[in-house]
Amino acid sequence: MPPTAVPHPAEDAAHPALSRSLVMLMALACGVVVANIYYAQPLVGLIGPAVGLSPETASLVVTLTQVGYGAGLVLLVPLGDLLENRRLVVVTLSSTVAALLVAAVAPTASLFLAAAFLIGVTSVAVQMLVPLAAHMAPEASRGQVVGNVMSGLLLGILLARPVSSLIADSFGWRAVFGLSAVAMVGFAILLWRVLPQRRPTGRSGYGALIGSLGRLLVRTPVLQRRTVYQTMMFASFSLYWTAVPLLLMGAPFHLSQRGIALFALSGAAGALVAPLAGRIADRGWTRPATGFALAMAALSFFVAQAGVGAGEGSIALLVLAGLLLDMGVQMNMVLGQRAIYSLGAETRSRMNAIYMAIFFLGGAAGSALAGYAFAVGGWEPVTWIGFAFPAIGLLFYLTEFRGRSAA
Repeated sequence: MPPTAVPHPAEDAAHPALSRSLVMLMALACGVVVANIYYAQPLVGLIGPAVGLSPETASLVVTLTQVGYGAGLVLLVPLGDLLENRRLVVVTLSSTVAALLVAAVAPTASLFLAAAFLIGVTSVAVQMLVPLAAHMAPEASRGQVVGNVMSGLLLGILLARPVSSLIADSFGWRAVFGLSAVAMVGFAILLWRVLPQRRPTGRSGYGALIGSLGRLLVRTPVLQRRTVYQTMMFASFSLYWTAVPLLLMGAPFHLSQRGIALFALSGAAGALVAPLAGRIADRGWTRPATGFALAMAALSFFVAQAGVGAGEGSIALLVLAGLLLDMGVQMNMVLGQRAIYSLGAETRSRMNAIYMAIFFLGGAAGSALAGYAFAVGGWEPVTWIGFAFPAIGLLFYLTEFRGRSAA
């Protein structure tokens, strides 16, 4: 039988039991589901010719998946403030299965691109799970719980590229989507069995729910600030990890698909910072930690620029740059979610949707810029654009010290 239903009091006074094993399961589920929107990134060169995409349009595979994720964040995630959450998660995951199966067999570009968009839309199930974990956690440890769940999500983001490369190298790129569909079926069944029910108290209609998103953003300074920070950070993250495989495939590196996968694997260590960021936020150190995260991301692009032309140390410097960037981006993400989730349970899903949707659109912009910048000028313009994003965030961060509300 499913666990007992739990209420959703606005004041967050009561919390259902949240065991360590359930937190670990939610983290694992988040990682496996969110990986769906990154599997295609290192496979663009294989997918494009197979479905009839030209080299100029092949990057649409990545861009449409991220745009779809942004659309799902706006259109589906707010339903967490309206509908029973466990059912919402499982139905959304079931839709992901269908989209993945279409991608696995799509013979044409139009059908594959439609499937890629829908994979993005339905993979927002992860952003239904994270607010649910925050709701179940006591206030004193909410940051730590969110950090632990987010560590799974972030590992999924970082491991998706090397995993998809290795699977494609052994079984072909279509196997990546087919195997993921099987995994989604398993997690949908498991989450239905172990998640508690959560019935929000909200009774507004869907139109009113979606219409409230703009008002929440306008009326919530903390949400505005955290969204700006993470949009800049995620744009730089997506730009780096979209462009660096292009660099590594060419001279002087000439890495194979497997070599690029191993390189991407090195960045996974950055996810270890997520639980630490949650504990930092629980102790009230969000403001200084935010500045540190932004500065670390900006610094990473100077390291990345030095990595080209550094001889035998080039790969090591590029690995270090990716690690610094991943740590900064992930620290800032968890700090932002902890701040937003503390603003109130009754709007938690909608605020999370706004935060995630805007910064993932920033990620889509970063991915699109990466290919263009690399094609036009090579690695140097990529690093300067990548540096500019967190630098803008850092300049905005400095305005926190002029009497405005801290985020």
